[in-house]
Amino acid sequence: MKLYYGWVVVAAGALMGCVAIGSVFSLAVFLQPMADATQWSRTGISSAMTIVFLAMGFASFGWGALTDRFGPMPVVLAGGVLLGLGLLLASRATSLIEFQLIYGIVVGGAAGAVFVPTFATITGWFEKHRSLAVSLVSAGMGVAPMTVSPFASWLITHYDWQAAQFVIAIVAWAVLVPTAFLVRRPPPQPDARERIAPTSGVTMGAADSDMTAGQALRSPQFWVLSLTYFCCCATHSGPIFHTVSYAIACGLPMMAAVTIYSVEGLAGLGGRILFGLAGDRFGAKRVLVIGLFAQALGAGAYFFVRQLGEFYAVAAVFGLIYGGIMPLYAVIAREYFPMRIMGTVLGASTIFSSLGMALGPVVGGWIFDTTGGYGWLYIASAGIGFGAMAIALLFPPYPSARPATQPA
Repeated sequence: MKLYYGWVVVAAGALMGCVAIGSVFSLAVFLQPMADATQWSRTGISSAMTIVFLAMGFASFGWGALTDRFGPMPVVLAGGVLLGLGLLLASRATSLIEFQLIYGIVVGGAAGAVFVPTFATITGWFEKHRSLAVSLVSAGMGVAPMTVSPFASWLITHYDWQAAQFVIAIVAWAVLVPTAFLVRRPPPQPDARERIAPTSGVTMGAADSDMTAGQALRSPQFWVLSLTYFCCCATHSGPIFHTVSYAIACGLPMMAAVTIYSVEGLAGLGGRILFGLAGDRFGAKRVLVIGLFAQALGAGAYFFVRQLGEFYAVAAVFGLIYGGIMPLYAVIAREYFPMRIMGTVLGASTIFSSLGMALGPVVGGWIFDTTGGYGWLYIASAGIGFGAMAIALLFPPYPSARPATQPA
């Protein structure tokens, strides 16, 4: 029953992640229509996304601590209600600053209540297939570019941006609120033990059950995790957010540009499964380092593309990689830290990842407004990506509590 309901929580988390992250990132589809309709600058509109990531990061720390204390269900329920409310209010905004604050603070803060609690909860439901389970939850977020983004694009072609965003708010409420009741706290499990992957013999680590939240947040493994997370997200946030606008600037029509985003998301689905299986087989840290190197190359490759086929090729590879490596951070954190403080640890590390995600939209918008193109965005993204790989090499060994045993 534990294993069965764990998969129910995986499915619920995947669905909520799809709708929540898809609703947030639909702003990338709204970017040009909003700029044309309101005469707001791309930098100004993109700044709303920067505020989203900042609010998501800092709110995630609070949501994570509340998850440790009260369980995930009331937290994700509150997040679903607030997310729909934020989108609805943002659709009524009449000035740029009003839109930035509502979309950034309310929508961003609410999204943090979905991301961290579900990931933290899933790591407690699984031992043997933890990387795969977390990756499947993340795969729900990867479905967003193939579902919410085309839906938002279709709405914009038939209605103005305000009506389109209003509809997305209603859909978010209809999905997130009932699904939140399926996300339950995992049963208690002993933390202090060392596990070995049954097919490979790869040591998976052992979290110290006596570690406090304060000790965890001061530990070297937390700081390596968080700094790697920051640089990783700074690498892909700009290319993700500005792909549609970049393709349009290269002369591609709107609907064709959105399909590039969808290809990236579809590839990310495969990447999540592939990297999840590889993480269980070879160890999450090793797979993460390799993935970070490949992600840097993929970000830099966008600098050279101009045609639709070229965009598809790079988007497929880039989406496969960044989609695959993102769930591994939660898996690595669970191997270093006990389940009872996972919400706090993941929430704190999400502050760093959100700061990284916040850089891409506003810096990319500023680069375009300043230079008239996105070339320097992709060069900078590649450089930061190589830095992420270098930091990841500093991960300390997993702790060992007692002689290894086979997983239950």
